Amino acid sequence: MTTTPSQTSFSGPGLSARAAGLDPHAVTISGIVLDPVYGPNTTIESLANVDRDIAEPGVYPFTRGLYPEGYRTRLWTMRQFAGFGSAEDTNQRFKYLLEAAKGTHANTGLSTAFDLPTLMGRDSDDPLSVGEVGKCGVAIDTIEDMHRLYADIPIDRVTVSQTINGPAAVVWAMYLAMARQRGIAWDTLGGTIQNDILKEFHSQNEYIYPPEPSVKLVVDTIEFQTRRVPKWHSVSISGYHIREAGSTATQELAFTLRDGMEYVEACLERGLDVDDFAPRLSFFFNSHNEFFEEICKLRAARRIWARMMRERYGAKSERAWFMKTHVQTAGCSLTEQQPLNNIVRVAYQAMAAALGGCQSLHTDSMDETLGLPTERAATVALRTQQILAHETGVTRTVDPLGGSWFIEKLTDTMEAEALDFIAEIDEMGGGPWPTGRAGVVAGINKGYFRRQIAEASYRYSEEVEAGDRIIVGVNAYRETGEDRPIDILTIPAEVETTQVERLTEFKARRDQAGVERALGAIRAAARAGENVMPALVEGALANCTLGEMVQALADIYGRYTGGPEW
Repeated sequence: MTTTPSQTSFSGPGLSARAAGLDPHAVTISGIVLDPVYGPNTTIESLANVDRDIAEPGVYPFTRGLYPEGYRTRLWTMRQFAGFGSAEDTNQRFKYLLEAAKGTHANTGLSTAFDLPTLMGRDSDDPLSVGEVGKCGVAIDTIEDMHRLYADIPIDRVTVSQTINGPAAVVWAMYLAMARQRGIAWDTLGGTIQNDILKEFHSQNEYIYPPEPSVKLVVDTIEFQTRRVPKWHSVSISGYHIREAGSTATQELAFTLRDGMEYVEACLERGLDVDDFAPRLSFFFNSHNEFFEEICKLRAARRIWARMMRERYGAKSERAWFMKTHVQTAGCSLTEQQPLNNIVRVAYQAMAAALGGCQSLHTDSMDETLGLPTERAATVALRTQQILAHETGVTRTVDPLGGSWFIEKLTDTMEAEALDFIAEIDEMGGGPWPTGRAGVVAGINKGYFRRQIAEASYRYSEEVEAGDRIIVGVNAYRETGEDRPIDILTIPAEVETTQVERLTEFKARRDQAGVERALGAIRAAARAGENVMPALVEGALANCTLGEMVQALADIYGRYTGGPEW
């Protein structure tokens, strides 16, 4: 038996008309009421100011894309996420994905998922790690684990992304130390460390230190990258998790860009030159189900960022105006019910990301709402990107939807609403920079971001429960007696046992006096307010563990347990 929605149910996206107190027949996106049709009489500011607001692809403010030829000459990087079990397990998946991507005429990058203990800066033998080692990603405790993770992978020729935030500086230091031991020069390394701690306080909760020293650590990595690792992206400013926590697309747009602005301002206060560090900042957005909204979000984001960098911060280099972005399809949109439907959702979301002009893309596997991706599901996800790139024709022309009355109006409206959010956050810090300071940190302490996201998430859940938003296979088109037609990847308990035994053996054979000296140097650098990256690299080379180096910093910075208004 199959159920279908009633003919009178509202199926529009974003904030429902009912929840917004609008005409119940209105259709909205993120609270923006849509006209039934757009045409020449539609008021569109950007079309009246083409040179200022739209311009050509590759021309400031980059509404139509960063490069004049778009994907005709530079296809997006197909960066598939992988990480589970031991370092050896994930290394084998990396090699499988690289082999599966051969012949695509596209750059292929690796994206590393870490397990929860690693994300929280705890070693596998920590009492709080019990039962979580290797479960939601790969367990990394030591520099030897880092060697195993990237064994036989040419990291000077394959770009590597690492999705980690609280202990990002420590994990990156271990990666750099591993490269040094392999004789690979740092100036050949390409990749990204996510390293966006501000969004952790908004949404994902994988923070360790208070906001102020956390931002200081991000600036340390940006400074170190600018001077020592020129091809690396030192931070991936992430709206993805903000959206996964329940924000609207416009909130994701605004909060992500304002977080990025917070890092820029902290770097300027450090004395860094914006034209030196800004070209290596990158962004990470979600691509959700509302097709046109996601396209316009990316177009508006490029335009806002370019103008902020040039007009607010005085950047003179065109590369410093670029908003380079990775996009991942929406994990929160995947359903346990009828999981094969997720393949279709992901395909549409990926196409929106491409039409919006992303620089790299990850497509979720159909089984990720049930567990870690199986090899078969990961292959289907990669093939989805390859079909998009080579069979649909989306790469044949740049910004093919540009000039559409609807697209330009929605881009303008999302930009305007995002700027309103940004101005509100500025005021929390005493006004826009350089007069004001740290508006995002002030907003964190007030609970502003969590309230905004929680309210949006609640409205969304109301829409689904009321049938105002149709989720195929969940609240409509359900099938009775349906079985899961896919396999589920399970992580055996032996992974944790082996990892802990390996860590115990590692600690027993290292030079403990050298470890203590290295940890003391980390504490001294943190206490003096110095850049801690050199001390962390030396700590990794001295065989300090992840948890030990994280704790050395916590000895000085303290650990954060939440603000008074949470």
